[in-house]
Amino acid sequence: MHRRLMAFLLAGAALACAAGPALADPCRAVPQKGPMPASLARGERFSGPVVHIADGDSLCVAVGPRRGADWVEVRLADFHAPELKAPGGREARDALKGITGGRRVDCVSRGRTWDRVAADCRLGDQSLGDRMRAAGVAEGGRGRGEAARRR
Repeated sequence: MHRRLMAFLLAGAALACAAGPALADPCRAVPQKGPMPASLARGERFSGPVVHIADGDSLCVAVGPRRGADWVEVRLADFHAPELKAPGGREARDALKGITGGRRVDCVSRGRTWDRVAADCRLGDQSLGDRMRAAGVAEGGRGRGEAARRR
């Protein structure tokens, strides 16, 4: 019995280690440390298909052909969704997936925020923040007041 338990625990540990890379941030165009790419500096425009949705106000835009290395993590500057684990967080993420999934967005950088770019992004003639509000997604993140002042 002891051997079975040990084998089970070792298999579980191996599985946990193997799952680690899948949980890593897939958007790596903005380094955690060091200078931000000049092409993503405040006021710069960038566009591409949305390739990953992290939560209700964070997404990855592919700005080049290299998977991960050319994926820019964007924090929407005009919409603050509830945190993923907070009430409404998963619904906000699902709404952003439905609105943007695989579609091309046009963004203007508002500057760096950690290893992301805060940006105003549009799909067609409407901002993603406006599209989220039109879809009935309530704002509730920490920066909620900031988004209201920008509108």
